[in-house]
Amino acid sequence: MKPSIAFVTGGYSSEAVISYKSAITIEKNLDHTRFDVYKIDITRDGWFYETENGKQEVDRKDFSIIAAGRKINFNAVLIGIHGTPGEDGKLQGYFDLLGIPYTSCDTATSALTFNKRYTVAVAAFAGINTAKSLHLFKHSPVEPAAILGQLQLPLFIKPNNGGSSIGISKVNEARELPDALAKAFKEDDQVLVEEYISGREFTVGVYKTTSGIVVLPITEIITKKDFFDYEAKYQGLSEEITPAKIDDQMTGAIRDTAQRVYEVFNCRGVVRIDFIFNEKKKQPYILEINTVPGQSEASIIPQQVQIMGLSLKDFYSSLIEEALSRKS
Repeated sequence: MKPSIAFVTGGYSSEAVISYKSAITIEKNLDHTRFDVYKIDITRDGWFYETENGKQEVDRKDFSIIAAGRKINFNAVLIGIHGTPGEDGKLQGYFDLLGIPYTSCDTATSALTFNKRYTVAVAAFAGINTAKSLHLFKHSPVEPAAILGQLQLPLFIKPNNGGSSIGISKVNEARELPDALAKAFKEDDQVLVEEYISGREFTVGVYKTTSGIVVLPITEIITKKDFFDYEAKYQGLSEEITPAKIDDQMTGAIRDTAQRVYEVFNCRGVVRIDFIFNEKKKQPYILEINTVPGQSEASIIPQQVQIMGLSLKDFYSSLIEEALSRKS
């Protein structure tokens, strides 16, 4: 009998639109000869199992559904939700309570890495290079002059939680700082202010199979914008070169650091780690960890998987199999 897999999409944040784009790619490449897959749409209005005949509420007491006249209890969950509650540990905690394994980092790692400030703090503690930064809270405003007294321009202003580059600004002049802070605080009650690191931008996927950790080919991001923002990421205003055209020393430094990050943060499933490589110091600096990276046609992980010579069907199957191997 094939394992029953819940594929969850949607979410409660502005990133839900990205989740639905990712869902299209994932659904096209799931191996239905190996798994019985049921798509679950998780929204603020309810959790629904989608069928050709309409929607059915999920029983949240045990995360079960009724399909073809029988109750389905899931063997594992494939998590495809960007943002809350699928990337910040909330769903992971729920599934942990129910004893259902899933294809992402665990509750603690998901919550930690969703917070950009805590991510770089832990990374720095582990000896991984990070940018100098400040952590701001909406309930305790900090004057722009005080920020500029501690950090040097240019600065990146980022919502502290979330991904997809929504709400991020690059500040080159002091007069731009108030508007950038306001933009970021519209997305989150916490904001990370980071000093700009000069260098080339790279991103690399890392995932775990039942055989061990796999580092995917490195991608270099060359954006037509001032930085890799939402438009650059999702509206074709960037060039993504996979594999990156870099020498063996740079390749080795980025790959080794990516694997180190994966191990330090106790990651599971596939994550995407973003770096700036400072060519003067010949070292990568971590920017952030995406524990549910995009899987849409415009996304980087599918590109890296295909360049490595894997099919997306085999890739998603390996993620599901690794989750199933943890079934208690």
